[in-house]
Order: sequence, then C-alpha cells, then structure tokens
Amino acid sequence: MSKAFTKETDADEDDDLGGAPPIPAGSKNYITRAGYERLQLELKVLVDDERPKVVEAVHWAAKNGDRSENGDYLYGKKRLREIDRRIRFLTKRLEIAEVVDTSKHHGETQVFFGATVTYADVQGNEKTITILGIDEAESAQGQVSWIAPIARAFLKSREGDEVRLQTPAGQQTLEVIRVQYPK
Repeated sequence: MSKAFTKETDADEDDDLGGAPPIPAGSKNYITRAGYERLQLELKVLVDDERPKVVEAVHWAAKNGDRSENGDYLYGKKRLREIDRRIRFLTKRLEIAEVVDTSKHHGETQVFFGATVTYADVQGNEKTITILGIDEAESAQGQVSWIAPIARAFLKSREGDEVRLQTPAGQQTLEVIRVQYPK
C-alpha cells in the first residue's frame, strides 16, 4: 500500500527529538555524569535487548501471511520505528553531550550548572530546585533544565542575591537562600 493512503508521515520518521526540547543554537548539551550514564544505559537496552526482540516478533508475524490485517506485524513495525527513532535521538544527544563534573563546585555559593538552589519568593515561600541537563531534568523531582527561565535567572547569582524572573503573571523577585553541590 502506498504511503499516501496511510496515517504515517515522513515527519514522524524524521522527528528525532522524542518530545525533548531542542538545544539552543550555539550551546552545548550539558549533562551530569549520572545523566550521561542513564542515557547510555537506555541506548544499550534498546539496541541489545528491546530491538532484537521486536525484530524477532515482526519476523514471526510476517511469516503468518497477510500483513495488511496482521496486528502483530503492524504493531511490531510501529514499535520498531519508535525504537529506531529513540536510538537516533539518544545517539545524537550522546555525541554532542558535554559532561560536567558538578562536584568541582562543592562548597561554592555561586549558582552554576548542577547546583541545588533553595530560594524564597516575596511572600517567604521557600522552594528548592536542581539545575540539570535538558535530557535528565525531571520536574516532578524538583529538577529543571538549565535552559528553563528560572534556571537562567539563577545562573551566576550567589547566596543572598535577589533575581528577577519574568513570568506570565508578571515579574517576580526571588532571593537565593542556599546553593549546594554534590561532593
């Protein structure tokens, strides 16, 4: 069947971002050692374990006859495209990764990549964030990407500094209470 009659598009196959934000032009893909190792492990599992299993399932399903109504075959091919897309994405991101040793800043009070920053707003509400790489930050765990507006506002500030953050609700003033780095 021609691709003209399917829901698949070339954009689906060429989109290697996998939902991750793009790296700003002229910037490096900063990442911690732990984040780099997690991406490497994910790539290894996909290449050495998951992809071969899906290829085997697709091969088995293809031998069962009519492929146009073969759910195992169609799902397997779709899953294979998703795996291949993720493999391309991880490979590209790992190639341009700049691993940063965040422990070299241990004991410093200035905010750099890898810092855990405790800050307070004008009402005195304290929050803590950790500034990490684009591919490793988990917002549910209080981690933000170094390209996030709040991270950019804090970068190069010091304990006791007040920074201004532009938000949709207007400009906020935040005070840096504490800066920590891993040992």
